[in-house]
Amino acid sequence: MSQAIQFATTGDSEVLRLTRLAETRPPPGTVRIRQRWAGVNFIDVYHRTGRYPVAALPAVPGVEAAGVVDAVGENVSEVVPGQRVAWAGATLGGYSQSAIVPAERVLALPPHVSEQTAAGALMRGLTVHMLLHRVRAVTAGDTLLVHAAAGGLGLVLTQWVVRLGARVIAVVGDDAKAAVAERAGAKHVIVRRREDFVDAVHRIAPEGVDVVYDGVGGSTLLRSLECVRPFGLVVSLGEASGSLPDITLTDLGRRSIAIARPSVVAYTRDVASYRAGAAALFDLLKHGLAVTIGTTFPLAAAARAQRALESGATSGSILLDLTD
Repeated sequence: MSQAIQFATTGDSEVLRLTRLAETRPPPGTVRIRQRWAGVNFIDVYHRTGRYPVAALPAVPGVEAAGVVDAVGENVSEVVPGQRVAWAGATLGGYSQSAIVPAERVLALPPHVSEQTAAGALMRGLTVHMLLHRVRAVTAGDTLLVHAAAGGLGLVLTQWVVRLGARVIAVVGDDAKAAVAERAGAKHVIVRRREDFVDAVHRIAPEGVDVVYDGVGGSTLLRSLECVRPFGLVVSLGEASGSLPDITLTDLGRRSIAIARPSVVAYTRDVASYRAGAAALFDLLKHGLAVTIGTTFPLAAAARAQRALESGATSGSILLDLTD
């Protein structure tokens, strides 16, 4: 038996319940992992609330975790028991001390990547790889606006694109987060509590930015459209502040801009893209990309961890410690 978090109905964080699940042998083509760390992401909240439906209830949330291979099914040769591994993407089961994962999704961790780092960076690194290789290539001299730049995704994105020579304008919630974004390489930082981010962007980049990365949604997404230069791009990455607004083609045409709504889950369903993105992330981690672990919670406090994420009060990645 192993401990896990389940939800049997959708709703607020109180639907998350600690339970014990029987361990089973991994079927052919799968791997059983003794999980030690799990990332907490907004998609976990969307699954819990029903905004993104899950295949069946009860369900164990969580789309990324890291640990050690416990057993392998038939026809698995890529990894062996005792090997450190991680996984992310198009399956659930992160909030559990034991999980059975398809072998093609299991990533062997290189020596320089800890299990904690993998759980805090993998989903975010895959998202950034998608943004840069599928959505729009960023080049030296581009000016980018990154909302929630001190969050787990924002910090990885900022560091990655700065390495490509881009200029980042970061939007954060307070002065402490501003310092975090500056250390990640942001050229300019806007504190939302102090100034209107649209006005501030146009003071810094009068013609507008080349790309906006918006994981906030709601009214923020509408105002992000005002920050982009003609023929620029707004990338909608999440709905942290609420449902997405209706945006018409007329709105976009009037400004001569484009909008993208990419899904990292869809991106990682392609095994080649998934493994290429992970390899790129692991290489950058070897060469100085820093992963900020903001807060860790025990597995039993998963509801509290999700509330912390929803509050916007944290910076960096939020992890669940599955070792107790």
